[in-house]
Amino acid sequence: MSMDNREGTQDAYMEAACKTETSRKKTPSLELSGAAQLPESTNCLACSEDGKYLSLGCSEGLSVWCASSLICAAQWQQDTLEITCIQMTRMAERAYLLGTVDDMGVARVFAYHRENIHLLSVINIMENINKRSICLTFELSEGGDYGAASISCNSIVWLEVYHFPSESWLKELDKREREKQDPNLSRDLDVKWSPVAMVIKIKPPKVPAATALDDPLKVLQMTDFFTHCLTLDEDTSSSREWEESFDTSAGKTKETDESPRRCTQHFLLPCGQFPGDSKAKSQPAGLPAAVCVWWGGSHHLLQYLLQKAPKNKPDVEPMPDVLWPNAKEILCSAVSRCTRYIALGLEDALACVWDRQSGSPLSVVLVTAADSAFLRMQFVDYWPESPDDSQSFTAAKVYILVLCKSGAMHTVTTGRGAQSCTVQLSERPKSSGDLPTVIASVPFLQSLSLVVQRNGKMFLQDVINKTTVCFLIPPTSHLIATPCNPVYTLNSKKQTLYIQGDQNPSCSLSSEEGRQSQLLIFRFGEPDILKQYAVSLPDSPQQQNTLSCVNLEETCNLYLHQRALSVGERNKAITQTWKQLHETAVMVQQRHSRAAAT
Repeated sequence: MSMDNREGTQDAYMEAACKTETSRKKTPSLELSGAAQLPESTNCLACSEDGKYLSLGCSEGLSVWCASSLICAAQWQQDTLEITCIQMTRMAERAYLLGTVDDMGVARVFAYHRENIHLLSVINIMENINKRSICLTFELSEGGDYGAASISCNSIVWLEVYHFPSESWLKELDKREREKQDPNLSRDLDVKWSPVAMVIKIKPPKVPAATALDDPLKVLQMTDFFTHCLTLDEDTSSSREWEESFDTSAGKTKETDESPRRCTQHFLLPCGQFPGDSKAKSQPAGLPAAVCVWWGGSHHLLQYLLQKAPKNKPDVEPMPDVLWPNAKEILCSAVSRCTRYIALGLEDALACVWDRQSGSPLSVVLVTAADSAFLRMQFVDYWPESPDDSQSFTAAKVYILVLCKSGAMHTVTTGRGAQSCTVQLSERPKSSGDLPTVIASVPFLQSLSLVVQRNGKMFLQDVINKTTVCFLIPPTSHLIATPCNPVYTLNSKKQTLYIQGDQNPSCSLSSEEGRQSQLLIFRFGEPDILKQYAVSLPDSPQQQNTLSCVNLEETCNLYLHQRALSVGERNKAITQTWKQLHETAVMVQQRHSRAAAT
């Protein structure tokens, strides 16, 4: 960061501090718990699920640190290589998988094993400079059995899902360790690691040529229904492109560069409802059963089962096993910790929550106070004491936090058979410095989210009760580094926040170490004010209660049984729904009238 940018950040931070001086007198502050010197040019940070290790990506490689002692346990270096994104997951007791993306768009898979880092695979090797593939995003599933990478090449984007040979890698890592300890063998052994297998390649779906669906009965068939949905997507996309390409001020069309359609994916655990989920029950807990994908500009969420992926047929384009249709274009998405619920942020301030267990929408909620399009959304970790939620479709409530492009935040509370409600958590910020850049659910603190603003201010917010719990205050010698895109990670096991801090330009430090970036540490398990929010998490999302049905008949019987038990709740909900429907219709009509007037 340049000196001018640092001074600008300091001015914005001081201005924000003056504005919030009164509120901070009422709201407690959490002081720094510790700090450690970071390697030069640290770009990204991640933590293993068991809380034992931190992984750092920086210029010329990556390193793994012990989370307790903050001592570097191992490092892997390569000249001119700059890691910009990193992820870490535990593969076995003493083996961890790391997924990285560098500044050239190359994705790699590493293993940390017995204080050594090994390069296992390069995902997108550049074989032809004229057909250079760039990795846009790379995600590891928890446990490291699968990986998903969105790849771009010549303005075309597709998604590749890989199965990692974890068992073979573990055997090869152990063999490598034994060979290193043998004095009769060379230490520079060339190990051939087992190759990564591509399970499925997903491209943006296209409508088959010469497709016509004049017969309404054909739409009821799965293939024709899928084609019908794609046709609606293409019609909407074409209409939008024509509107955007027409320059109303000049009265003529303008040429626009066609940008590739980005995709967003989520790994899904077995939910006991759809085909293939019953087969997945014999697999180890936490192993993904499917991946869901949506493409920019699309109305629909597509789900592909990993067990049914065609083998040795890379040219066969897979058909989605499940299609989740929506009335509006998808703008953002989130998946609950147990992956039972999928939340979609749609156009016109609509939030739709799909329940994979019942195969139907949990609710569609209009966020009435939304003043701009949705930007991000996330599930809120909140488990109030209640009867056994696993025995009823109607008992559980779902809480979602929505961030708009304007910076306004809203919470959505919904549940089957329950009245949905939305609450505006914060209004559109008056100052650009108050725009939130990070809103991260703190999984070990119930209903709390970490908020980082552009001006460098940090605080914990109770998004259910709409209160600021405490401010997080860095030392006077340092500021939050790049608050527009801070480098941080949360350690759920140790209930700790790690975040990068840069030297405060207004403070003169004598030592060279003091002028380098620091890893700032905030421990949330110590302050009394946070103990009321503390909650112990299950080791695996699979341990959360979910109903399991072997086939469609059992699912229908269970659904009808729950319907009979919830007649009273549903009658109240129906009355309230009709009232909300009337209010929503009036509100939508008013919006369209205002839009037409302008």
